Amino acid sequence: MTAANESALANHHPGVRSAFEHVARRNPDEPEFQQAVLEVLDSLSPALSRHPEYAQERILERLCEPERQIVFRVPWRDDGGRVHVNRGFRVEFNSALGPFKGGLRFHPSVNLGVVKFLGFEQIFKNALTGMNIGGGKGGSDFDPKGRSDTEVERFCQSFMTELHRHLGEHTDVPAGDIGVGAREIGYLFGQYRRLANRWEAGVITGKGLDWGGSRVRTEATGYGNVLFTQRMLERVGQSLDGQRVVVSGSGNVAIYSVAKARQLGATVVACSDSGGYVVDERGIDVDLLRQVKEVERERISVYADRRTGARYVEGGSVWDVPCTVALPSATQNELDADAARTLVRGGVKVVSEGANMPTTPEAVQVLRDAKVLFGPGKAANAGGVATSVLEMQQNARRTSWSFEHTEQELAEVMSDIHDRCEEAAERYGSPGDYVLGANVAGFERVAGAMLAQGLI
Repeated sequence: MTAANESALANHHPGVRSAFEHVARRNPDEPEFQQAVLEVLDSLSPALSRHPEYAQERILERLCEPERQIVFRVPWRDDGGRVHVNRGFRVEFNSALGPFKGGLRFHPSVNLGVVKFLGFEQIFKNALTGMNIGGGKGGSDFDPKGRSDTEVERFCQSFMTELHRHLGEHTDVPAGDIGVGAREIGYLFGQYRRLANRWEAGVITGKGLDWGGSRVRTEATGYGNVLFTQRMLERVGQSLDGQRVVVSGSGNVAIYSVAKARQLGATVVACSDSGGYVVDERGIDVDLLRQVKEVERERISVYADRRTGARYVEGGSVWDVPCTVALPSATQNELDADAARTLVRGGVKVVSEGANMPTTPEAVQVLRDAKVLFGPGKAANAGGVATSVLEMQQNARRTSWSFEHTEQELAEVMSDIHDRCEEAAERYGSPGDYVLGANVAGFERVAGAMLAQGLI
C-alpha cells in the first residue's frame, strides 16, 4: 500500500484499513481498481462502527473480491485475411441483489484492472437504482475504430462464442459501453441467439427498437446525469435554468447531456474530444454536434468549421472555460486537481459525473473543500443501467413503452437515487455529501443482502 493510501486511511475503522490492505496486496498492478475501492472505503467507517457485523463477517473483503473473473482469447480475421488475437474479459463481481449487470467496453486501454474498477463501481451504481441487479463489467482491448462492419462482425462473433456460456437473463446481462454501440450489440446478440438456440431478449440490453430495445436507452446516461444535477440544485433553491454549462467529451453521454441541459434552460457553451474542445457562446447546437460525431464520426473541430461564432481550441483543457455547471462525461481521471481549482476560480457551483470515475480523488477534495455540489458517477450516471433494466422489464412482458413513459420512469429512478444518497448522508451526519451518501446507501443494500444469504 502506498504512503498516500496509508495516510488517507490513517483515521479509519480497522475493518476499512484491513480490507484495503487485502485489496492492495492481491491487486498490486491495478491502480484504477485500487482507486475505485479506496474511494468507496473512504466513506464506510461510520457504517462499520454502527454495524459491527459487517466487519465480523468480513463483508468488505468479500465485496472487493469478484465472484468470478473470466479472461479469454479472441481470435479473428481481418478483411485482408490477417489473423489477430485480442483478449476478452468479463468480471462478474457481485450477484447478491440479482444477475450481474454491466456494460462491455471495446478499447485499447481495456485490461483486467480497468474492468475490475468498472465492475466494482457497477455494484454500488446498480444497488442505488433500487432494482434487483448485481454488478459486473467486461470488454476487450479490441479497437473498433477504423474497422469495417465485417471485421467488427467477425470479432463480435468470436468474442461471444466464448462469453455466451457465462451469460443468461438470470445470470449475467451485459450491455454497451465505450466502443460498443448498436452495431456491436446486434452482432453480439445474433451470435448468442445462434449458439443458445433461443430468443432470450433479456440476455443483453441496448438492442435495436425493432428487436427488443427500449426507447430512451440511447439518451439515458446523459439525461439521467442532468436530471440528477437538477435535483441537487433544487435542494439548494436553484435550477438549471440560466446556468452556464461545460460538458467534456462528445460521445453518447455528452451529446445527450447537452440536449437535456438545453431542454431545462441551460446554455451549454463547450464540449470536447481527444484532440481539443469547442466553445460556442450561443450554446452548442445539438443537431450539428450529433451530425458531426454520430453520423459522420468526425473530429470536434469540424463543428467549429460549420458553426458561425464557434471556435476550436486544439489540445488544452475544456475545464479552462468558465462555467457554473461542469459535467465530466468522457473517461476516467480526466478532471484533476488543477482543473478543479480552475473550475472553482471560474465560479462553478455543481460538478456531476457523466463518465465513470472521471474526477481524481484530489480533485474531488478540492471541490468538496470549496463547497461545490458534487454528484459521484455511481449515482449521477446510473440512468443508463436503470433504463437497461426497464428494457429487461419490457422484454419480460413482450411489450414496448412510449418514449414519454420511459423517460418518466427514468426521471423517477434518478429522483429516488438522489434521495437515497441525500438520506444516507444526513443519517450519518454529513448532509449534502453525495459521495458519502452514495457509497453508504449502495453498500448497506448490498451488505444486507450478503448477510441474509450466508457465507457464499
